[in-house]
Amino acid sequence: QVLLVESGGESVQAGGSLRLSCTYSGHTSSVYAMGWFRQPPGKEREPVAAINWSGGTTKYTDSVKGRFTMSRDNAKHTVYLQMNSLKAEDTAVYYCAADTATQWGAPISQDEYDYWGQGTQVTVSS
Repeated sequence: QVLLVESGGESVQAGGSLRLSCTYSGHTSSVYAMGWFRQPPGKEREPVAAINWSGGTTKYTDSVKGRFTMSRDNAKHTVYLQMNSLKAEDTAVYYCAADTATQWGAPISQDEYDYWGQGTQVTVSS
């Protein structure tokens, strides 16, 4: 079992920056790839970014490329999402997820992830 807790969500003006954190606990040795997903108001949950176990491979959805950066610190059991140049359309509940099955790669599909956090709200005002 893996428990994930997101933090860092705030209200921010367009053009600003935020850093989200996700700390996981429990059977941490089984955590491989990690992902960030988001659910904007009135829309379905969508992928944002993914990172492999070592942190050497990252993937991003097109809408955030060049603005968001995902990283991880395995010693701290924490992953991060640095968000720059925020836009109003980035407003969403952001979820962290852990993949305990795939030991390599960085899957971007939410179907690959086994455990999910409760989310943290990011609100970007224009």
